[in-house]
Amino acid sequence: MAATFSLKIGDSIVVKPGVKDPDLGIDIEGWQGRVIEADTKHNLIGIAWNGMTLKSVPDWVIVKCEIEGWDWRRMHLPVDGVELATPEDMEAGPDEVDPDDVWDAHKRWENHLRQVLQFPFDAEIHAAHPRGPLQPGDRVRVHDISLLDDSHGVIVKIRLSRRRYDHPLYQLRPVDKNDPNYQIIDDYATWFANR
Repeated sequence: MAATFSLKIGDSIVVKPGVKDPDLGIDIEGWQGRVIEADTKHNLIGIAWNGMTLKSVPDWVIVKCEIEGWDWRRMHLPVDGVELATPEDMEAGPDEVDPDDVWDAHKRWENHLRQVLQFPFDAEIHAAHPRGPLQPGDRVRVHDISLLDDSHGVIVKIRLSRRRYDHPLYQLRPVDKNDPNYQIIDDYATWFANR
């Protein structure tokens, strides 16, 4: 029997125990937000997560959603997977997270890349400043992440011959396309170009 559709746009909801993200399969029990769409024909609701929930979303989930082009700030769920939130459910926290907060996205990428990249690896300069010491086509050894820059994103430590440089990761590509780092860096470079 179909669930009774009693929610309306603007209602505050909390996700029931045992409910999973329909795309990633992760447990989202307790996530909170507001109803922004109501599809009574299919018994689905669209939810915009509140700021407290967005701040708790694991970095790897955000990175995966960015790669896939999914909006990690919203989700559609069956109406029977949520319930009206009580004041006790709605813990104190900001209502919104700025979706245009590029610096926060940079920090999440940096955290993700520190966890998944395997160092050292050989790469080729894909792009560089035309008057700098590094040129497209130069082969370098990438040793680690050195810092995060607000203009150039994740900066890595590289070596060319005996010289050490810091260079934006998005301008590098692993030499070996079978290197597990290749797809990760390509995904990052694609995100960086379209941010």
